[in-house]
Amino acid sequence: MKTLFAARRLYTPLDEIEHPLVVVEDGRIVEISSRTEKTTSGPATDFGDAILAPGFIDIHIHGGAGLDLMRAEPSELPRLGKFLASHGVTGYFPTTVAAPLDATCTALNRLADAIEGAAQPGNAAESRPLGIHLEGPFLSHKRRGVHPPENLIAPTVATFDRLWQAARGHVRVLTIAPELPGAMEVIAEAARRNVCVSIGHSDSDAPTAQQAVNAGARHATHTFNAMRPLDHRDPGIIAEVLTDDRLTADMIVDGIHVAPQVVQLFLDAKGVDRAVLITDAIAATGMPDGRYQLGPIEVDVKDGKCTSNGSLAGSVLTMDRAVRNVTKFSCWSLRNAVRAATLNAASAVGLGGSIGTLTVGAEANFVVLSPNGEVQKTFVRGL
Repeated sequence: MKTLFAARRLYTPLDEIEHPLVVVEDGRIVEISSRTEKTTSGPATDFGDAILAPGFIDIHIHGGAGLDLMRAEPSELPRLGKFLASHGVTGYFPTTVAAPLDATCTALNRLADAIEGAAQPGNAAESRPLGIHLEGPFLSHKRRGVHPPENLIAPTVATFDRLWQAARGHVRVLTIAPELPGAMEVIAEAARRNVCVSIGHSDSDAPTAQQAVNAGARHATHTFNAMRPLDHRDPGIIAEVLTDDRLTADMIVDGIHVAPQVVQLFLDAKGVDRAVLITDAIAATGMPDGRYQLGPIEVDVKDGKCTSNGSLAGSVLTMDRAVRNVTKFSCWSLRNAVRAATLNAASAVGLGGSIGTLTVGAEANFVVLSPNGEVQKTFVRGL
């Protein structure tokens, strides 16, 4: 059965279509046209002055709606999926934190169950886990943030393979500090397995970061946060992230992790095709202030700020707010901000051809936005 949708405009997001008509069949987009060029072939759900855009993709998220993704059972994830969909997210990458290796492997096995279960068609607009992001355990002690030091492990291919096997091959992103002994071998092996290797939680100098890119790294994790600060004579990892066009990079645009002026600097440096938005959201997202778990870490949340022992510990940011913040903190248009939360994110993890875009043949995962970026409705596989 075909379903038709109409609105004031549509972001593909590479292009903008006025007065679009989107035809969906069996969960996929089968036709996109403009009503100025074609007469509607049937009744359409018309969203008036709204914008149709690809569903947001969050490649770095630890939880939300009271659920911590390292502890939640697969049966609990529909609650998180509905919450994320209410904020325009149609796909997400559950992200780990440094924990005892056995506990991490147990969590990876549960997350693999959830990913494989979510691959089946659903009957509601519910964001789906698409792959796993390993944030650790291969992180710098000096730039570990709140990751417990006792759970950090020197990178080896054997340890990476153990994590890979526990996740049943569903690891799509790996954050690693490239200066650690053994890191280059792990980067090369992960890249060989089509994992998006992301440099972060790192005290690396610029030459080592460049060596990591040469070895197969292609992304950077929450730029500026948990990285050696930029210095004009010893620029370090941040200089490599901002200047190497082989790297995409993400940022937490909540107004807390990075100042608005630095957001503008980041967007100018990476441009509309390489900047990616993430939330780094934890279980407290969408919940009252209080104390929450982030894997093995206790986090206090007050007035939108998440801390553990005085250090920032994730966020309560939602992706729709991140998109609106980009338009507020910079000169970027809403369409470009949407691109950073959709196509750019999907492309960074190697899924740009199937999600993060509104094109014929793509899954019908899209969000209905008001002209200022407020989420009005979200569809997953056309539902």
